[in-house]
Amino acid sequence: MVVALYLLDTCILLEYLLDQDKADEVEKLLLGAAEIPMGVTEFSLYSIGINMLRQKLTDRFLEFVDDVLVAGQIRLLRLGPQDMAAVAESARRFGFDFDDAYQYVAAEKHNLILVSFDADFDRTKRGRKTPADILGEPPVAHDRPAKKPPRRPRRKPRA
Repeated sequence: MVVALYLLDTCILLEYLLDQDKADEVEKLLLGAAEIPMGVTEFSLYSIGINMLRQKLTDRFLEFVDDVLVAGQIRLLRLGPQDMAAVAESARRFGFDFDDAYQYVAAEKHNLILVSFDADFDRTKRGRKTPADILGEPPVAHDRPAKKPPRRPRRKPRA
């Protein structure tokens, strides 16, 4: 039985590891891993490894594996060959690529809540949460809908 409540999508971890815009938000979530049960798929681990080694970030990748998976509280989850039909069906049904379909099926199989910045999951019954949703914080500025520009003051009619 898997002891995890949230499944971290690949993009969540890459956001942190590559120090992108929402890295601080993800870091807060990862620091709470002892109190907030989380999992990550083997597929995400391998995708992150491919990405980081391609960018010559080998030491950072190994540090991540040790801190988060070996010594950390995040569980490693996998799908077996018998789950690939469900992955293919999710890809077809929702228009997902393989990565998104794999994450979706893993969340369904283990009854987890997906944590992702990928809005594609919003088209599904499972939906998704962002780190800010879980932490109860307001989303970062670029997660909010664009604000309308302020109205221009009306000119007084000329007399």
